[in-house]
Amino acid sequence: MTGQTELRVDSGGRPAETSLRVLQRVVFPGDDLDIVPLYVETNPERGAGELAAELAMEAQTGRKATAISAPVASAAVGEAQHIIRFGPDAEAQITEDAGPRRSALISPGSRVSFATYINAFPASYWRRWTTVTSVTLRIRLAGECRIILYRSTAKGFSYPVETITVESGEPTTIQRTLPLDPFIDGGWYWFDLVSGPEGTALIDADWLAATPPARSGRVSIGITCIRPGDVLEQLRTLGDATDIHGLLDKVYVVDQGSEKLRDQPGFADAAKHLGDRLQVIEQGNLGGSGGFSRSMDETVRAGQSDYVLIMDDDVQFDAEGILRAATFADLARRPTIVGGHMFSLYDRTLLYNFAEAVEPWAWWWGPAPNTDPRHDFGRRNLRNTPWLHRRADSDYNGWWMCLIPVRVIAEVGLSMPVFIKWDDAEYGIRARDRGYPTVSLPGVASWQIPWEDKDDSRDWQAYFHVRNRLVAALLHSPHKHGGAVITESRERQLQSLLSMYYSTTALQQLAIEDVLSGPEHLHRTLPTKIGQLRTLRAQYQDAQYEADVESFPAPRRKAPDSLKHNTTPTNKINLLTKAARGTLRQFRAPRPGAAKRPQMALPYQDASWWVLATLDSALVSSAENTNACWVVRDRGQFRTLAWRSLVLHRRLARRWSRLAAEYRAAAVDFNSPERWRETFAASVGDHARRQLPEDQ
Repeated sequence: MTGQTELRVDSGGRPAETSLRVLQRVVFPGDDLDIVPLYVETNPERGAGELAAELAMEAQTGRKATAISAPVASAAVGEAQHIIRFGPDAEAQITEDAGPRRSALISPGSRVSFATYINAFPASYWRRWTTVTSVTLRIRLAGECRIILYRSTAKGFSYPVETITVESGEPTTIQRTLPLDPFIDGGWYWFDLVSGPEGTALIDADWLAATPPARSGRVSIGITCIRPGDVLEQLRTLGDATDIHGLLDKVYVVDQGSEKLRDQPGFADAAKHLGDRLQVIEQGNLGGSGGFSRSMDETVRAGQSDYVLIMDDDVQFDAEGILRAATFADLARRPTIVGGHMFSLYDRTLLYNFAEAVEPWAWWWGPAPNTDPRHDFGRRNLRNTPWLHRRADSDYNGWWMCLIPVRVIAEVGLSMPVFIKWDDAEYGIRARDRGYPTVSLPGVASWQIPWEDKDDSRDWQAYFHVRNRLVAALLHSPHKHGGAVITESRERQLQSLLSMYYSTTALQQLAIEDVLSGPEHLHRTLPTKIGQLRTLRAQYQDAQYEADVESFPAPRRKAPDSLKHNTTPTNKINLLTKAARGTLRQFRAPRPGAAKRPQMALPYQDASWWVLATLDSALVSSAENTNACWVVRDRGQFRTLAWRSLVLHRRLARRWSRLAAEYRAAAVDFNSPERWRETFAASVGDHARRQLPEDQ
């Protein structure tokens, strides 16, 4: 019934033809059983006890509290396998071909809920950002059953809308149209199925809307490739997802790694289903911003697509989200960036990043207000998680999976030339300031390694964290001197010094020096900066990592269990006191032997600055848990770097207004396609210049 037409009357009293367009299909997870709780719920009470405990604790203390319940994702999977069957076996038993991942068999007398992240309908997002005013649920099934329609409110309360009894065992289509009026601040729709005595076959289900007939927007996909093995898996996923091929123009893989994608075993097999849609572009390593900017530029120049969807090379994704993001963008009130959420690649029901915002005063990214990231759907389902029912508005969406209209790119330009970090946040804010919102849409999902398992705040990437944050603040901060950004930068450098991470501090200071040099350095140093950073970092002992801890002298003693607990600051005064004591301690000579043997070994999660500030040396594991480094207190390095930090931050504060004017005046140029094309060519020399299309 997709494409079914009906006549309505427009605002002028004239008949207006509309058709039912699929907004969101109900799908199942396929072979990946670890993510079943994101798609289907067989225990509607999952997390109810935890929620009740939290509410009781909040009523008692007046503070938000978190309780931990026993059920986990593996238990949810086990429960589901006894109640519902989906995948090829189930589809083979259903005579009507509903397509892959659409059908399921529900055992007799069982209840299955679609109040899940993937399959519930996020009504408030469609109500707020699109022209859709009502949604139609269409279910095709066979077998006696009851269908219970539910809705929720922005406060997280849910209640049934209608109960539909199906008494026939023959294939039946149920259709209901539901208003979106009561979802201005939040709320979802979903349905539960209660099977009859013979069981029930769900053939397929869709959420649709009556819309004027229009062409579906075309999409190109851009992937920045450093890890070719991961990209091969992405190409296989895209090749197998034949449902998206109808809207897919090109898949641009911008290959920037030393190991080339074309040389990988299995490349031809992974690429065959995409055919001439796949275009591999080789250029020098310009980081994520260089790869994504190339994809944006190629898409705009080709003139075929309405959107470019950019993705990191190390993410896994559900291709269904591409359909949903493109449909949402097609029906948006104005050109809108549509992003997907990030789940943990390891703990696969863990929603790691939901909506994100930049706090204007601190100028730091983080969760949007009223959200609670790192939520595990294996422990608590959507129905029992009140904060997920309130609509969350984003300043930007991470570029692990983000769809950007070509019209937006044509007006606001390409990414900042910053290699990595802050390119996505700055772009979202730049677009927002031009009137183009970003929507992080529930049901559009990707999986990636969580930040806690990456060491990017200490290694060479520390430079980009600082430099790019300052550049973004200079471009967009509404506050004098960037609000708290300079003070907070100075504090973070002190924390690095107290932690004996002298290489990190040196990189952070180089970042400030480059910012002070003006915007011309952005493109000039983009192809070569990473080599400079690695050379600088290699000069410091704290940057020498070894995979085998036996490579280091044995620690003198074990870290006591109470060390972290006893040193963790309990309030701001306590925090400042510990920082002052740690700083004064730097003027005392280290203990004899601290440079010969580590005092103790610390896991990464225990090696906070307030712990390391009490030591003279330590063996510290990396966030990836694959190697370790030996940090040693050095009074000379501390004094030199601390003084340099004071000088640089004072200079930055004094010149902030002038620098802001310089960067804002230069932004149109350094974000422009023309300037970027020069950098693309320069990254690989004259041969690449000949391969670039002629300027139009």
